[in-house]
Amino acid sequence: MIWKEISVPTSTRAQFIDVTRQVAAELTKSGVKNGICYVYVPHTTAGITINENADPDVVTDLLATLEKLVPVHGNYRHAEGNSDAHLKASMMGFSQMIPVIDGRLALGTWQGIYFCEFDGPRGRKMLVGITGE
Repeated sequence: MIWKEISVPTSTRAQFIDVTRQVAAELTKSGVKNGICYVYVPHTTAGITINENADPDVVTDLLATLEKLVPVHGNYRHAEGNSDAHLKASMMGFSQMIPVIDGRLALGTWQGIYFCEFDGPRGRKMLVGITGE
């Protein structure tokens, strides 16, 4: 298993950053042709997801819907003021697994990998793990 840490600086409180190219670059460097690529976010107020990366309105809709479901200001007990960020990150999840076939991420035509920030701006990181042959 090869693990690489990638810095992901964020610029707003809530945003989705397409990290597909960075993950694909790590796969290329690894030389793995067939296997698995793991993407993991070691933060409690950020997540990772796979969704459409052709139309930016998809990300806009995702962020707007998450805000409706889990507003910034709610009847939360967590004293730090970022309870919504913890909830949204848990909803997105903290890892994704992508098959590697013929040296490429086996993503669908319109799929991209997104780092999901919910408590920024911050200096963040993600871990990319690649295994296979």
